[in-house]
Amino acid sequence: MARIAFILLCHKNPDAVIAQARRVTAAGDYIAIHMDAKARRQDFARLQQELGGDPNVAIVRRRVRCAWGEWSLVQATLNALETALAAFPKASHAFMLSGDCLPIKPARVIHEFLSRNDADFIENYDFFTSTWIKVGLRDERLIYRHFFNERGQKALFYGAIELQRKLGLARRLPDGLRFMIGSQWWCLRRTTVEKVLAFCRSRPDIPRFFRRTWIPDETFFQTLVPHLIPRSQIRCRTLTFLIFSDYGIPAVFHDDHLDLLMAQDHLFARKISPEARGLKEKLAALYLAETHQAPARGDGHALHGFLTGRGRVGRRHGRRIWDEGAGPPRGAELLVIVAEDQPRAARLAADAGAVAGVPAFGYVWSDPDCPLPDLGGLETTVDKRGRHVNAFLRVLFEVAGGERLIFCVTPDMVWLLRDLADHGWRVRILRLSGGVDALADATRQGLLATDDAAAAELLPVLDRARQDREAEIAAVAPDMLVLTPADRPLDVALTLGAFLDAEPTVAASLADRFRKEA
Repeated sequence: MARIAFILLCHKNPDAVIAQARRVTAAGDYIAIHMDAKARRQDFARLQQELGGDPNVAIVRRRVRCAWGEWSLVQATLNALETALAAFPKASHAFMLSGDCLPIKPARVIHEFLSRNDADFIENYDFFTSTWIKVGLRDERLIYRHFFNERGQKALFYGAIELQRKLGLARRLPDGLRFMIGSQWWCLRRTTVEKVLAFCRSRPDIPRFFRRTWIPDETFFQTLVPHLIPRSQIRCRTLTFLIFSDYGIPAVFHDDHLDLLMAQDHLFARKISPEARGLKEKLAALYLAETHQAPARGDGHALHGFLTGRGRVGRRHGRRIWDEGAGPPRGAELLVIVAEDQPRAARLAADAGAVAGVPAFGYVWSDPDCPLPDLGGLETTVDKRGRHVNAFLRVLFEVAGGERLIFCVTPDMVWLLRDLADHGWRVRILRLSGGVDALADATRQGLLATDDAAAAELLPVLDRARQDREAEIAAVAPDMLVLTPADRPLDVALTLGAFLDAEPTVAASLADRFRKEA
């Protein structure tokens, strides 16, 4: 059975560190603790006093003065790994941990998982081609030498980069290494740790190179492990559940997040609020429990994005210069079908366009493969179409000709309807309701991995979201037309006729085709 040597770097709050150490060692595991050399002397003394006699705890003696973003964090980790290997010969894994991490599975489940999966768990995405870095420096992290800390010496930090750029002092990367990047929260097998340490001793040029890189704790182990270990033995993921914004700000978990955390397919979670005392007590009890009923769905990231993204979609970008002072073409009108059932709505748009002689383009703002004419590059990606809506539509009107166009949008794209109204477009909206099961739609969005017991908990949230969304649509388009599955054939024909401003015979023909395809 697996036994873990947890690696914990800390710089303050000895009481929390002591509690963390006692929590993980209570299940028979080990912990090696590195306290920042800048920490208060009395805090380090307290650690030694409280934990020094515990055979499952090792306090690192070779302490380093640590700073965020610098090599010192990697050096402290290497020192802790060496200490752990020497102190705990029975440890089979090394697991990076922080003071605000807590287990979200029982120790028995964690041990069984690691015993069952003979692999290293560490994110390792290509440094230069992946989108792991969302904002900020990328290549500059590696190719320039970093002597200053961006957090406390911002002017010197960026000044040094600019000076090296002007003087052409970009460094050559070490031969034979494919540089990778990922989360610093990893779990490695003992044999892998031994290989990394041996490699550092045999190739001192590699640690020397990383010593002057920026944020090396996201690149050092992530690069060396795939270099030393076969890909088949590496799982590119972290076993610690954590959520960051694009700007590196972590989501903080509180007492009401217990069910969410327990349901994730991870072993630990970060970052637990210091005030979440109830959550801490329940997770501590869970760690020592013998049974665990919650299914591991792994839907946390999708749920977080769903709940935090509502109301903010479409507001991230301000008005572009090419939108200033430029309105819709004279007489232009947009016919927009709003529907969850995308295949059905797309068929209706195509049929309506055919019978009314109006160009129809389907789900332009959500379907990357939606057929479009050459618009000089504006058509190439969904992202461009959404960021440059007005420029995109003006050019499309010029290319397609005529005064009307038909589109489809999903109900969550209220931002687009609002943007069209704000820019003075004449818009006629048809709401096509029904046709999609709420749970099926939630599964499609990644909010549910399976239709299990969690569905009952999610349904009220989905229902509230649906009501809010319908209210927003109604506020943006108070005159919209609505088609429901219960409408009579005559009502369907009248609604479609009003939407297209079509003759009764044309509307009846379209309504007949629409009912047959339902």
